[in-house]
Formats: sequence, structure tokens, C-alpha cells
Amino acid sequence: MGALESRGVLRKMSDMLEMLVKRMDVLARLENSTDSRKGEEARFSPDRFQPAAGLMERIQAIAQNVSDIAVKVDQILRNSLMNGKVIEGRRDQCEVPRDPKYPDCSGKVEWMRARWTSDPCYAFFGVDGTECSFLIYLSEVEWFCPPLPWRNQTAAMPSSKPPPRVQAAFRSNLSYLLELIGSGKESLIFMKKRVRHLASQWLLATRSLAQKLKGRRRDQKQILIHIGFLTEESGDVFSPRVLKGGPLGEMVQWADILAALFLLGHSLKVTVSLKELQRLTHYIPCSAHEFLISCASRKGFTPALTSFAFLSGMAAVFHLCTSVDVSGITSDLHWCEKRFQQLDGNIIPHGALWCRVRVIDTFGTEPAYNLEEYATLHGYRTNWGYWNLNPKQFMTMFPHTPDNSFMGFVSEELNETERQFIKSNKASNMAVVYGKEASIWKGKEKFLAILNKYMEIHGTVYYETQRPPEVPAFVKNHGLLPQHEFQQLLRKAKLFIGFGFPYEGPAPLEAIANGCVFLQSRFNPPHSSLNHEFFRGKPTSREASGSAVSSQHPYVEDFIGKPHVWTVDYNNSEEFEAAIKTIMRTKVDPYVPYEYTCEGMLERIHAYIQHQDFCAGASPPLPAKPNGHAMPSSPSPFTLSPNATHLVWSYNGSSAPHVWPPMSSMQVWVSEAGRACTETCQEHGLVCEPTFFEFLNKKDVFLQLRIACDTTESEMSHLYPALAENVQECYLQKEPLLYSCAGYSTKYRRLCPCRDYRKGQVALCRDCL
Repeated sequence: MGALESRGVLRKMSDMLEMLVKRMDVLARLENSTDSRKGEEARFSPDRFQPAAGLMERIQAIAQNVSDIAVKVDQILRNSLMNGKVIEGRRDQCEVPRDPKYPDCSGKVEWMRARWTSDPCYAFFGVDGTECSFLIYLSEVEWFCPPLPWRNQTAAMPSSKPPPRVQAAFRSNLSYLLELIGSGKESLIFMKKRVRHLASQWLLATRSLAQKLKGRRRDQKQILIHIGFLTEESGDVFSPRVLKGGPLGEMVQWADILAALFLLGHSLKVTVSLKELQRLTHYIPCSAHEFLISCASRKGFTPALTSFAFLSGMAAVFHLCTSVDVSGITSDLHWCEKRFQQLDGNIIPHGALWCRVRVIDTFGTEPAYNLEEYATLHGYRTNWGYWNLNPKQFMTMFPHTPDNSFMGFVSEELNETERQFIKSNKASNMAVVYGKEASIWKGKEKFLAILNKYMEIHGTVYYETQRPPEVPAFVKNHGLLPQHEFQQLLRKAKLFIGFGFPYEGPAPLEAIANGCVFLQSRFNPPHSSLNHEFFRGKPTSREASGSAVSSQHPYVEDFIGKPHVWTVDYNNSEEFEAAIKTIMRTKVDPYVPYEYTCEGMLERIHAYIQHQDFCAGASPPLPAKPNGHAMPSSPSPFTLSPNATHLVWSYNGSSAPHVWPPMSSMQVWVSEAGRACTETCQEHGLVCEPTFFEFLNKKDVFLQLRIACDTTESEMSHLYPALAENVQECYLQKEPLLYSCAGYSTKYRRLCPCRDYRKGQVALCRDCL
């Protein structure tokens, strides 16, 4: 349909709606006059004509919208006609620019050539099949290509001012959040009970954080949270199993995420229904130019709430923005990807919508699995990967890899009265087994027999009528316990013992918080996607020692350790038995890592919301040395350490690029061959920070580290930047989405960006709050 025809159709629609309004008005007046005889008014209800009046209001509103659209189209057409006189001769003379700042431009133009007719939205924005129209759209409506020099950039920008930014205020009451969560599912009932149970701790933590941040401005975000793993469309296998021993970890985390976001003062919408998600993410009228969202994003998934989005499940998403933004949260990555293809028609990486999405991803997504093209070519493609997001947009339950953002959850802290109760009532010979499903106990007779020599063993295995045969007769099985009764059991027990599964759940932290020692099996070799079915197909290898699954719960092994956590070889009966004897003699107090307290989680989510920005594009270039002493070819702001082992940031705050985490927290180290940056940074008491890769992805950095490069190439690899040591070949990273802390190879020594971190809060640097 041509431009004039489009305008004509809109005009006709507007005229028809206006005519319909007039006719409705005539009919209403006629009926009113017939029924308004003297003395008869009282016989009619005062809202007699409300349905007709409501219908008229809707028709009038539609007519106004169509009229507004027609006016907007008329303005666009007038502007395009005026511009057309100037640029008509150039429309078929555009060439795709080769600008390293816009690496996706050529690929997007190819996509537009093949699919620009797939959605009328493209035509609305002036796309007509010519190269120039593609480039205009991709540079002015989306941001994949550089602006065309002959275009009037002022005219292309929205004329209206953005809505005012609203300041977030800490909340002190959780009642409205409980309404937002809803009901009707056992999973939602469980989440609401958890929010109520932890309410006093959440409110104390909120007051404490408010004091820390006193006087600082915090922008309020509008956040759409879609908990996809609880939808009927996903099968919702969780809700029916809440009361039957099913996994609760995801629901624990979601309850805590909702509580934290709400108390931080953000505006939330929560959905557990695809229909509700579709209702909230309705089309934004084309006349609403201030949204400027890509056509593919507009198709069914352009919420009126443009703000921040969370998705849930094995992976989930969480999305943040100010005033006019887009948000969503979903259940597992595979489900998310399928659903958003249905909603969106096509997922465009790096689009205006997707930079605002956050994915709640239990086990994490490594960069090699995230980039579709690379994953397909190099054998990393899985059912849950290839979202083409910034890896930091994936948010994990535990800090498996710094390539992702650590979201976490909360472990309840005890008050002084409860601590004293534990000290007085803790039994030295009582053990509770970690495993609510009978299958976990299968084949564990040998361990249980040894444990039974020293301790009274308790279980919480679900059953309906008959005791599960996998649970030995000497075990006192309580059946599935409500959460508060399970906590009471842990407060009496000395030992909480795991049998290797489930992996990385919240229960061990909960047991440690209640004064138990956690005993778990060491895996040799560590479990990974290469040797264990559970991890096969997940978008993470977990091979590098810094993120390897070396035990049932690597976090408590590495971040807590003895005396609270004992990790032993269960295949060695003597070591297993010796550990039990030592644990019985060991006194421990209840312990919760700060990052798993209410305040720790509030602090972390606050920092992410206020500082993480994946829509801003590349960071500004590093400044040259201010004193002019540096050689012209080496504008690096780093200084070689006195012992020549690593680089440190050498500028003050005023000259540093505005990035988060701040550059002052960075150090650059070189890994040994076969070592990942994750473990290289850990060896120096630091954390790998992938945000900093772009600042050391330069040949000059190799030179400053006194690494001589015979050749320097720029290629796509999750191992780069790196040095092929045997041949002195240096490699720079060509694709920013492949910057990875986790990758390693025996062929390469990697350049590693490391940073400091706050005590008890590994996700944040010392100056990150």
C-alpha cells in the first residue's frame, strides 16, 4: 500500500468512527426522550444507559486515536516529501558503511533485505526496499548503523521531551506486594508465605540500606516480571510438586527477588500467564514516537510499561528502565526463547528491547554458548543458549562465573533468642539427610550404615501411603515438612549431609544458618557438561577450576569452608568416617554470608538497577596520558607494577571513563597457559570483571606487559585477548559478546581483567555501591 493510500485509509477509518459516534448519539437521545415522560424517571435505574455511554466513550477514544495516527502519518509524509526533493537522487546510491563501532550493521542490512516486508511497521518508518531506507531505519529508529552524513539528524530525533524521571522511595510495607504475586497456585502460595515469614528481616535491612544511601538519588524503574516456569503454557511442573517434595529453590529465589525490587521502591507488574503477558505487552500506537522501539520488538512484545524485564526458571529474565521502558521475566531459557519468538516474530540481538532484559539463570550462561553464530560453528550450541545477550544480563543463583551477574537469594538470619536456643538444644549426634525425593537415597546404603554408627539419622522424604523402600528402617523419616518445622529440625541437628544431588540448592546455606555442619562429597573428576548428564545441554561447561562443579555445592566449599563445610571423598570410607567423628567434636555457630542476607541482596540489586546499562553501547575511549610522557603509540592509562607482574589503573577519577564498575578497581594480569581468567584473578585475591575486557583488548597492553608479539590478529574467540606463547602470536577479540572469564586453553596465556570486591559481597567492587 502506497503512502497516499495509507493516509486515505486512515482518514476513512476516522470518518467512519465519527459517523458511528453520531449515530449512537442520536439513538441514545431518542431512547432518552421516549423514556423521560413526566413521573416515570424514578422507575429507571440511574445507570440504565451506562453500557451505551461506555461503548460510546470507547468508540470516541478509538476515533481520536485513529485521528491522531492520521495526523502523525500526514506529518511523516509531508516531511518525507520535503526530504525526498533533496535526497531523491541519493536513495539508490547508499553503501553499507564499514564502521568498527557498528559491527552488526552489514548483517542487519542483509536481514532487512530479506524480511523488511514481514511487518508493516517497517513501511510505516519509511522502509521501501532501497538500501538507503534500510540504513535510515537502522541508524535512526534502531542503532545498528552509523547516522548518514546527509541526513538531517535534528529532524530525525523525537520532538517531545522524555517523561520526567521519578525518584524511588524505600517501602516499609509488603502488603501490596502480596496482592501483586496473586494466588491460585501452590507455588505462589509458597512464595507469599516466604515473603511474610521474612518480612521483619526485609524491613530491617531496608532501613539499614536507606541509611547507607542517604541523600543519593535512585531512579524508579517500571519492571515487568514474567515468571514463565509457572505458566500453564510451560507445563508448570513446579506447582503440583510443592507439597510433594519437588524443588523449591527457584520459588525461594523468585520470592526474594520480588521482595527486594518492591522494597527498593520500583513499580512492578507480575505475570504467571502468557495471556497476561500478551495483554501487558500490547502494541504501542505508531503515533507514540517517543518509544522508538524496533519493529521486531514492537510485534506483540512492546509493553506500555517500557522499563525493565525479568525472565525466570532455569533461566529467567528481569528488565529495568526509567519512565518509558520494556520489561519481562520468564522460566527456562528454552521456553523463553520459544515464547518470545511467538510474541516477537523474530528475536533481534542487541535490539532496543533486549538490552533491557535480565534472565534469571540458575546455572549460568557462558559467552561461548550465548552467541548463536559462534556457538553453532564451534560446537557450543545447546537448547538453552544462543540468546545473543550481553552475558551480564544473565543472573545466577550462585556466583558460578563472573561472566554473568550474581543475583542470589536470602538465607534467614537468627535473632539472639534463636541463637541461644540452638546453643542449648543442639544434639551432637543427630544428622539430617539432604534429599526430599526417595531416588536420592538409592544406592547410599554404605554411607548411611557408617553414619548410623555415630548418629541418629533423620529424613524428610515425601511419601503418600507407604514408606519409600530406598529409606532404611533405622532412619527416622518425618515425611515432607512445612518450612518452619524443617527449620526446627535443623536447629536441633548437628549435621546436614548431602549425597551428591541436588546441585547448588539453597538448603545447605539454610542448614549452616541454623547451626549445622554441612558434609558433602568431593567429585573427582569435577562434574561438567563433558562428563555428566545433568549438565549436558546447559549453556555452560563448568570446566575451569574457578567454576567447576567439584562438589555438590561448590559455593559453600569455596566461600565458606571449614568448620561449617566439610568436603570429603565418599569413596574413601576411612576419610568419610574420620570426618564424621571430627564434626561431632566441632562447635560451630549459625552463619550466613553477608551476600545471602536481606541487606546483602538489597545492596546488590540496588547496584545493578542503578548502574548496569546494556543499552548505552561501547564505552568511551581511554584518555591519553595526561602528562604527555607516554609514547604516541601507547596511550594506555595503565602503569606496570613495580615487580612487573601486572598492570594497575593509574588515573584519578576525573579522567577515567564513566563505566561501572569504576576503572579504579581494575588490575590486568596474564594467566598461565591452560588457566582461565576466573582462577587467575582468584589466585591474586581478585575477581575477573568482563566489563573491563574492552579496555585491555589493545596491542599496546601486550607491549606494556613486556610481551613481544610477532603478529597481532583480531578474531572471534571466547579465549581472546590472548598470547599463543610458543609462536609469540597475539590475538585481540573481534566480537565483544565473546569476552569471557571462563574460557581456557593449554595453547594460550590470556589477558585477564581483574577487580577488587567488597568483603562478603563478591558481586560488587569496593567503590561499586
